[in-house]
Amino acid sequence: ITVLQIVKESQQQHGLRHGDFQRYRGYCSRRLRRLRKTLNFKMGNRHKFTGKKVTEEILSDNRYLLLILMDAERAWSYAMQLKQEANTEPRKRFHLLSRLRKAVKHAEELERLCESHRVDAKTKLEAQAYMAYLTGMLRFEHQEWKAAMEAFNKCKTIYEKLANAFTEEQAVLYNQRVEEISPNIRYCAYNIGDQSAMNELMQMRLRSGGTEGLLAEKLEALITQTRAKQAATMSEVEWRGRTVPVKIDKVRIFLLGLADNEAAIAQAENEETKERLFESLLSECRDAIQAVREDLKPDQKQREHSLENDSGKVSNIQYLHSYLTYIKLSTAIKRNESMAKSLQKALLQQQRSEEDGKRSPRPQDLIRLYDIILQNLVELTQLPGLEEDKNFQKEIGLKTLVYKAYRCFFIAQSYVLVKKWSEALVLYERVLKYAREVQSGAGAYRNSLKELPDVQDLITQVNAEKYSLQAAAILDANDTHETESPSQVKDGKPLSERFETFCLDPSLVSKQVSLVHFPPGFQPIPCKPLFFDLALNHVAFPPLEDKVEQKAKSGLTGYIRGIFGFKS
Repeated sequence: ITVLQIVKESQQQHGLRHGDFQRYRGYCSRRLRRLRKTLNFKMGNRHKFTGKKVTEEILSDNRYLLLILMDAERAWSYAMQLKQEANTEPRKRFHLLSRLRKAVKHAEELERLCESHRVDAKTKLEAQAYMAYLTGMLRFEHQEWKAAMEAFNKCKTIYEKLANAFTEEQAVLYNQRVEEISPNIRYCAYNIGDQSAMNELMQMRLRSGGTEGLLAEKLEALITQTRAKQAATMSEVEWRGRTVPVKIDKVRIFLLGLADNEAAIAQAENEETKERLFESLLSECRDAIQAVREDLKPDQKQREHSLENDSGKVSNIQYLHSYLTYIKLSTAIKRNESMAKSLQKALLQQQRSEEDGKRSPRPQDLIRLYDIILQNLVELTQLPGLEEDKNFQKEIGLKTLVYKAYRCFFIAQSYVLVKKWSEALVLYERVLKYAREVQSGAGAYRNSLKELPDVQDLITQVNAEKYSLQAAAILDANDTHETESPSQVKDGKPLSERFETFCLDPSLVSKQVSLVHFPPGFQPIPCKPLFFDLALNHVAFPPLEDKVEQKAKSGLTGYIRGIFGFKS
């Protein structure tokens, strides 16, 4: 059997894609029950338990090995479920270690059975690697770093050899497992005493946008601990010519890791990783801002007025809050700009996206992003302590013009799509106006505008788009005159009323085709005739007095009179 492939497929299909270990444990239990029933390998009946062990003599069917594997997976998944719950209930950690020991016990039994001559060499190696992996996780939880590192290294070596021995498609799973355990090996090396492993761990975390699995919480705690040690020596920060003391530990840790996070974002390999890193950085920044706000609460008046009587400047804690808010808004602007660049690339490849059947991006998507950027720039100009900073206000004003130009450009593009040529042309002129204002006012602020999109490229693109727009407008006008020819004019009649007249009607192949008038209109119909029976006036009916008299004598009264002899 292919141990790793079976394990990975089962995990991905039954809960572990979303981190649901309880669902995966239930799947393992159900699969064990089905296997025992199919193999007739039941552990007694409902009244009595009779233990059975899988031996080499009954290994004629590989499903007996699956029994042991599913036992190990069930114990492991229960341990991982308890690990999640142990964050709030520490006592469950003892149960977690017990379940991990049980999983290792089943893995050792699987490795022993695979030493049989009936099992091929590949399965033997996979069983050894699986046992080494579970042993490493158990030693890791016991904080036996040296033993855990040896077990993980053994697992890594086996999977690397298996990856080299098979095709690229089969080697993908083995390489993924090697990547999963590499952070664990480096973490163990760090705890043993290898200081260089810490830098490697941080780089791996930043490149991947965060870790998952067994190492995640420990690595985050280790990075926070390392930064906390460095933060002990950090007492102040300088921004825009003013030095501010930093007394809050959470803010110190965030500012120390800011440069590493920004470097990791710049080195991100793809847009998805970059997006995760941006979200992580923004989350840390929000936590730091919240910590500063808590220190601002005791002095409500100072937070409201934020002015010192002597110097007229905002207080140090308020200025630090403005600095952190500036970092948050600047990071949000960079993230939205990164998303806008990826959407612009997708717009250039719009035809390919349509062929692939995917939803193609539209200029409206970019307009929304630039709206958010402009809103963030407005918030930057309102930061306490920077209202009188003319250089800062001028810099933000130039950046606002740049993003207004790009926003206006994509609004024009959206008008082009609906063939509103005059509106699009006016907007293109507005783009050129904004761009020229940026070029004329840049001067001493060129260094701060380097990170922004190049305005000259936008001017070149707009000039080209204007000529294309004018040509498209002329062609569209010619098409309009052609469509007004008698053979193409639609008179509004449904198809059922113009069978004898040829007319080019594009609506016949659309969803709103006009075939007949429905519901049909009202039509006049003749009224139902009235009949008058005139012969009735000339008919003589026979006398009915005798019958009326008999009828009067009948009945209850006549019966009673007859009994007593009364007669009328």
